[in-house]
Amino acid sequence: MESRNITCENSIEKRLVTEVERVGGWCLKLPAIHNAGLPDRLCLFPGGEVVFVELKAFGKKPRKIQLFMHRKIRALGFRVEVVDTPEQIKKIIKEYEEQCKFSSGKN
Repeated sequence: MESRNITCENSIEKRLVTEVERVGGWCLKLPAIHNAGLPDRLCLFPGGEVVFVELKAFGKKPRKIQLFMHRKIRALGFRVEVVDTPEQIKKIIKEYEEQCKFSSGKN
């Protein structure tokens, strides 16, 4: 069962990278070697949009240390998302695309 959850999280991660790159962004993997609880990915979008993303296997929840780090990052004004489905990735991308339309006056 554990290997299935890892595979599921890996497929979600690959999908996130693909979708962020599709809109011209960069999806950096954050090594948590010295910072336990750091989100898995830092998504940088054109125009300065920054989103930290915690990836989880479907139905899994962040650990306490991860929630602590999410609160610290949000307190600095950054967006943090916990993603365990492809639909959540679509939502992040759609919100970014809508923001681009609004800020460029193409709405």
